[in-house]
Amino acid sequence: MQTSNLAPAVFVADPHAVQIRTVEPSPVRAFLNARGSGKLADGSFAAVMMLCACSIFAIVLFIFSILILRSKLSLVAFGWKFFTRQAWDPVSGDFGALPFIYGTLATSFLALLIAVPLALGVAVFLTELCPKPLRGPISFLTELLAAIPSVVYGLWAVFVLVPLMRDVLGPFLYKTLGWTGFFEGTNFGVGMLTAGIILAIMILPIISSLTRDIMTAVPNSQREGVLALGATRWEMIRIGVLRNSRIGIVGAIMLGLGRALGETMAVTMVIGNHPEINKSLFAPGYTLASVIANEFSEATGDLYLSALIEIGLALFLVTIVVNAIARLMVWAVTRGAPARVA
Repeated sequence: MQTSNLAPAVFVADPHAVQIRTVEPSPVRAFLNARGSGKLADGSFAAVMMLCACSIFAIVLFIFSILILRSKLSLVAFGWKFFTRQAWDPVSGDFGALPFIYGTLATSFLALLIAVPLALGVAVFLTELCPKPLRGPISFLTELLAAIPSVVYGLWAVFVLVPLMRDVLGPFLYKTLGWTGFFEGTNFGVGMLTAGIILAIMILPIISSLTRDIMTAVPNSQREGVLALGATRWEMIRIGVLRNSRIGIVGAIMLGLGRALGETMAVTMVIGNHPEINKSLFAPGYTLASVIANEFSEATGDLYLSALIEIGLALFLVTIVVNAIARLMVWAVTRGAPARVA
């Protein structure tokens, strides 16, 4: 084999020569360059979103200001004591909102007392215990209850719940729990307890559906981890599911409470519509929404009409206070920490 004696060629670049290499932009870069910086579009989008967010404040302030303006005559006549007075006499022009506030809060919290345990039970059964063939039909029927109009609930209560309360459930409660003072007096079938029961039926599907969705969102790793540590099935539900869902459950309960506070037609048909404060749940009552629905079309004098509008202002304020308490309850559960799955 012969070895070549030729030396390798060496190319010396001219240091004064400059090579310019043109790189063609990619199609994506070319599209972005042709479109522009997008600052105008981003700024416009941010401004529109800010306007949407501020419109919520504007709507709330507009409603509040209109209620204050239209109820000015009643505010001047009775002042803020209107919310603590029990009188309601349209003939003599003497008005007070305390019986209606009491009726609204009493029926709403009574509805929560009945509906929350049932809603939690339905949600736990559907997510953890229900056989798969039954899960779909039960979920459908539960959500169907939320779609029924309130006037239908009211008609059902008039023809079914009122006679049942008067002839069966009322005497039983009087015999067993009459010593408490909450189940005494004449029982006509209509009253605070009947309104609370119909409200509980109405808010049950709301709380149950939201709680079920919240519990379904809990990762299966939480369940498997608790079971792997030797917990029973109930302990797994209590520790791994309910504890991680507690923030959402409180929110679902508050949404149900909001529905109960503002319900009008069904409550009007079964509460008895009598502006008095009574300890007995058999006694008739009145709510803020019911008195507006019943008497707004009959208000003849300016003071009467102004008092009814101030009743609406009272309902608005009660809703704000309840939502503030709900936020406080959520903070008490989380201690200010953001919601997360532990």
